[in-house]
Amino acid sequence: MSRPQHFGWFLARGFGPHGWGHPYLDWNYRWTEPALYQESVRALEQAGFDLLIIEDAPSLGSPATIDLRVRQAFGGPKHDPLLLAPYLFAATQHLGIVPTVNPAAYLPYTAARQFATLQHLSGHRLGLNVVTDTGSARHFGTTPPPGHDGAYDRAEEWLAGIRALWNSWPDGALIADPARGRYADGTLLEHVQHRGEYYGFDGPLNALPFTDGEPVIVSPGGSGRGLGFAGANSGVQLALAPLDRESITAYRARIHAAAVEAGRTAEDIKILFAIQPVIVSSPEEADRVVAASRNPDDAAIAYIAEKQSSDLETDLTALDPDAPLDLSVFGGHVSQGSIARLVGKHDVHTTPLRTILAAHARLGRISDRTGFVGTAGEFADLIEELGEWGNDGVLIWGDLHPVTVHRILDELVPILRRRGILRSEYVSGGLGANLQAF
Repeated sequence: MSRPQHFGWFLARGFGPHGWGHPYLDWNYRWTEPALYQESVRALEQAGFDLLIIEDAPSLGSPATIDLRVRQAFGGPKHDPLLLAPYLFAATQHLGIVPTVNPAAYLPYTAARQFATLQHLSGHRLGLNVVTDTGSARHFGTTPPPGHDGAYDRAEEWLAGIRALWNSWPDGALIADPARGRYADGTLLEHVQHRGEYYGFDGPLNALPFTDGEPVIVSPGGSGRGLGFAGANSGVQLALAPLDRESITAYRARIHAAAVEAGRTAEDIKILFAIQPVIVSSPEEADRVVAASRNPDDAAIAYIAEKQSSDLETDLTALDPDAPLDLSVFGGHVSQGSIARLVGKHDVHTTPLRTILAAHARLGRISDRTGFVGTAGEFADLIEELGEWGNDGVLIWGDLHPVTVHRILDELVPILRRRGILRSEYVSGGLGANLQAF
């Protein structure tokens, strides 16, 4: 039997127009209603997944780039995933639900109370994907946003304040004994008084203490400061890295070192690498799909250009595709990491934009580790190999349309279960307990 791993689903499009741009739009689900998502999370729970992470961006971007974000619905509209969470909890019994939250959007006391409420309502299955994006700052006040590291400093203060409020009910404060006629002992409550660089508030929190642990913190940051935040605070790290042994081992070592430096252990955080597989029926079909992607037509390149324009908030469709990319088109709001992911290994000074975009349209085979197109068995081989390297698990990256979920999982789940990689049963105690079960 192989080493068991944890499995999650990363809803990369967020709570947005699922099916748009795909043939399965004609299944006639309404993305604004809960039925689509409820059907899919039931399937994820039946499959034995630990958690669903829901991406979010509260902003449509700067006024000058809004059209780039919405014209093909890549960057919006998006509804609030925190408000979708109760519907998903109601449809499941074990699956963890992890909406994305931004410290800029939630004052600590309000956040602590709302998150505590959802943790109780869900049977301790709430997680929080904490992001530090500052691009939406203009929606939450007129104070200039902090820089990259400053945003993490704010997130650290925010989370520490929330945890202080959650812990403002110490052991013994809740009595709830009808025979004694006493519900709680208010003299034991911690009168939290926080006066920090970014926030000021008082406690104690008007919410009950937890019986099965706090909401699980998830973090996606890949910078040194981001990995430090994860090591100190997170139960799950959403990881992006090349899936070779050297890269995975090095990435895990950095996270574990950050956890130990913060006084935690390596076992306190599960590192899940995000993968976007294309599952097909046979090796021959996989070869055909990959071969067909080698010479993308104008429509495929236009699709990539639209998506990259949304992600980078820069209109690549207005540029000459046969000229080299002029990096001066990118404003200060675009990170160097995002530009580097667009350009890849190409020489930006000599490579036509068309060639750069075409590279994003090309696919590779799972079997030779050049990409993620393959059969369910080949994908299972990859996951099994990751486990042999000590990997904690994977996040399957995609939308949450039932067609997508079943296309990927129908053949994959039985194979993973037979190999002992995927759980068949959950333990009691909520999301945190299931993450620490192995």
